[in-house]
Amino acid sequence: MIRFRAAACEDVPHVVALLRDDALGRGREDQPMERYLAAFDAMSAEPGNQLIVGEANGRIVATYQLTLISGLSLSAARRAQIEAVRIASDLRGQGAGRLLMADAESRARAGGARLVQLTSNASRGEAHRFYERLGYAPSHIGFKKSL
Repeated sequence: MIRFRAAACEDVPHVVALLRDDALGRGREDQPMERYLAAFDAMSAEPGNQLIVGEANGRIVATYQLTLISGLSLSAARRAQIEAVRIASDLRGQGAGRLLMADAESRARAGGARLVQLTSNASRGEAHRFYERLGYAPSHIGFKKSL
């Protein structure tokens, strides 16, 4: 049983551990904890920006970030952006990801979103197949540029 809730400051080290719990994260999540705590404070202050954790038996086992975005395109549809989706490695393939995505979609609907979108690193083929099984379509090509 996983219970999803808004993250608290004391959850941040556990979230960072989840972010580091894969090949990509190990190479890029290497900052001092103070930097992550400051980012959490900034996120918490932004309306429509939520860090969510999944807890099971007192352990943080899942996380995602949900951001609600108002816009003019698609007939002024409000959309929800899902980012930083992570499940503890020992729970992958057991249905926790389905529960996480259902929670994210429920929160998006409650926030007035008519569309949910996410990005996923091009190297994450298994994750792409998972999202497609849930009904997500690879409809766009994403671009990023470091500043």
